Amino acid sequence: MRTILFSAPPARWPQYEVPLRAALAKAGIAARLVNATEHPERVDYIVYAPNGGLSDFTPFTGCRAVLSLWAGVEGIVGNPTLTQPLCRMVDAGLEEGMREWVAGHVLRHHLGMDAHIVNPTHDWAPIAPPLARDRKVAVLGLGALGQVAAGALVGLGFDVLGWSRTPRSLDGIACHHGDEGLVEVLTRAEIVVLLLPLTAQTENLIDTERLAWMPRGTVLINPGRGALIDDDALLAALASGRIGHATLDVFRTEPLPAEHPFWAHPKVTVTPHIASETRPESAARVIVENIRRVEADEPLLHLVDRARGY
Repeated sequence: MRTILFSAPPARWPQYEVPLRAALAKAGIAARLVNATEHPERVDYIVYAPNGGLSDFTPFTGCRAVLSLWAGVEGIVGNPTLTQPLCRMVDAGLEEGMREWVAGHVLRHHLGMDAHIVNPTHDWAPIAPPLARDRKVAVLGLGALGQVAAGALVGLGFDVLGWSRTPRSLDGIACHHGDEGLVEVLTRAEIVVLLLPLTAQTENLIDTERLAWMPRGTVLINPGRGALIDDDALLAALASGRIGHATLDVFRTEPLPAEHPFWAHPKVTVTPHIASETRPESAARVIVENIRRVEADEPLLHLVDRARGY
């Protein structure tokens, strides 16, 4: 019988215990699921989320894989004590949640909905937006979440540009990569969606120089990682009008401190890291599938490349 340690903030245990046990039973895997142990050497798998109290993986000498509940692994991937295989979370719930959040906020800015929802001057201004096919939207990051978000925007009729560090080819999306590709995408897009992982190469990617490449009035939407954007550079770009609005779901410090200027800024929308929450039922199925794969000596899903950081 295998032992699975659930290492996450205590509030997560009652959310995940039943779905994990159900998924294990359905897969026919006999396992002890625990949220604490005095015998780390007997643990076969760790289900992990940050802030659960686990930072030293050295005692887990028998652990066969660490299975993250989060899509982002920047907080753990550089841990020198983590020598076991690490898998990040990619599941249908995450993908569907991100698709809906991105589509909703792109449509909000494309249609100019704020002017109609909040109209204190009672202006009657029947100015129609362009059709989606005439609006260029860029998605930076074409991994699992970027692909589903970009695909949804294509389905709505938008002219979608994609950018990734390495070459991609996706139906309906004009894909670009590398430094030259980033210039091409950012100089053309009217709405920019950030769905990149946070690595040494992507931290502060959206800085003063790259903000200046964007057409005046560009909308920036970030459900990826807070540190993709230089906050001070963004505030300056908002003040100059280079960026027309920023809708931000992720931040360098979370919760976003009460004194942060983003809260009161008239051109910033703050959402509390809700673009795509891990759903216990669907996440449990992914976790158990990876356990089944290890037991069957099959390749792991969503295995993290330590050199790339994701």
